[in-house]
Amino acid sequence: MELQGKVAVVTGGGRGLGRAYALHLAGMGADVAVLDVDLRSFEAYEREAAQLTAESTAAEVQALGRRAMELEVDVGDAAAVRAAIDRVVEAWGRIDVVVCNAGGGLGTPARSRASTMDLEEFEAVLRRNLHGTVNTCEAVAPVMRRQRSGKIVTVSSQAGRRASADGGYAHYGTAKAAIVMYTRYLAQDLGPDGITVNCIAPGYISTGRLSVMFEQIGVERLSKSVALRRLGTPEDCARVVGFLASSASDYVTGALIPVDGGSVT
Repeated sequence: MELQGKVAVVTGGGRGLGRAYALHLAGMGADVAVLDVDLRSFEAYEREAAQLTAESTAAEVQALGRRAMELEVDVGDAAAVRAAIDRVVEAWGRIDVVVCNAGGGLGTPARSRASTMDLEEFEAVLRRNLHGTVNTCEAVAPVMRRQRSGKIVTVSSQAGRRASADGGYAHYGTAKAAIVMYTRYLAQDLGPDGITVNCIAPGYISTGRLSVMFEQIGVERLSKSVALRRLGTPEDCARVVGFLASSASDYVTGALIPVDGGSVT
């Protein structure tokens, strides 16, 4: 129970990877505030809904014996994020761990190549990924500075580490690459206050939603591009988040950790 008595905030925690992070941190002893633009977004994906063991991520956290809070908030709205963080602090008095997971792309690779992106779509993807991460970090930084401690985990992607072969999905890759550099700058900014800031970059991770797409592409085909010859699970990522949230990572900051099984595509 490494995080006993600690408070964690997970954005985009209503389903998928965010849900896995919330449950893993709760399993480590943390009380968890789940933030999401749609706390019941899992209902739109049959496999996501089938994975839930209670009516929501927050209810699953409570079933683990931890306090839970759920707040519906658009991380692209800085004022709304600040208000949500204020509610967590008002209720629980502190924030020890933040996972900036909310994000995602829009459209298709064919419609989002680097030279032909729809600029409105580009702005929307930047808002939900990069701006959402910055808004969350700026909201929690004063809280952690007062505590002189804290763990921030941002989320990039393998798309933020290398370009696609055809230049498609450039809006998403650009946003995720920017998160990596923001993380490094933030680590330098907050390090003197005892706060660590690190970034993970998931690869092919079989969430309930993405597993359908991977099957359409071909799981065996994708697995051949991964050194470990399998696709990742949400728990593979959650365990790395747990490490970064724990005292085991106290001397790790400004790092980018790929969680991709050694993927080369």
